[in-house]
Amino acid sequence: MTEIFSDEDTAKLFQLVHMFQRSALLHMGYIPDQNGNRYFDMAEAKEGIDLLRMLQNKTKGNLTDKETQLLRSVISELQLQFMKAPTLNRQAEDDATQSETIRETFANPKDGPVEELSNSKESEEE
Repeated sequence: MTEIFSDEDTAKLFQLVHMFQRSALLHMGYIPDQNGNRYFDMAEAKEGIDLLRMLQNKTKGNLTDKETQLLRSVISELQLQFMKAPTLNRQAEDDATQSETIRETFANPKDGPVEELSNSKESEEE
């Protein structure tokens, strides 16, 4: 990591930034936890973004231009993803519901939905 950053303190700073970034993405449902579970907690995600913004304000004037730009980019990207997260969550819930319906259909085919695929006239002619 030190090849990317100018010194060890900069590397440690961006480890901290990455920690808050990962937490925010986790709580927005973009990445799973270590057990593969996904969460949707916008208050926690916002807290992570707010902490990064506080860090940005408190370090103003103490970072290099490259460090400032990198921190600004991380925050901007998280804010954009924050706006998209509710749609992602709704889609994930819809997909889970559909998957459960399919699973239930295969588990209990007699109780599953039936869709007539043949044309009744064609069936009579055969």
